[in-house]
Amino acid sequence: MGMISEFKDFIAKGNAMDLAVGVIIGASFGAIVNSLVSDVITPALLNPALKAAQVENLADLKTDGGILYGKFLAAVISFLVIAFVIFIMVKGINNMKKKEEAAPAAPAGPSQEELLTQIRDLLKK
Repeated sequence: MGMISEFKDFIAKGNAMDLAVGVIIGASFGAIVNSLVSDVITPALLNPALKAAQVENLADLKTDGGILYGKFLAAVISFLVIAFVIFIMVKGINNMKKKEEAAPAAPAGPSQEELLTQIRDLLKK
């Protein structure tokens, strides 16, 4: 019975729950990034570049021995594009956070000396 209660405690801890939420959100975010890259960025930027280089079917490239180096090159290009998109997204989020932090602070109230002076003056009256 002790092992089951320890397991309940482990699952109920914030770390395990935060990790589970992070994995789920990460998978969903990964789907968004993959769709952005494959459906928006690749057709807009990469396809014209590949056509200009006359390499339209990159994934079909292979050696005489059957090594599919085209698939490898396509995977490398996809990784670089995805990494760049994530970099741009994180950079944008960090810039938004910096702007929030740079917001002007609330005006400071009177200093301790000013408060003591006001109390002294009120007591004199």
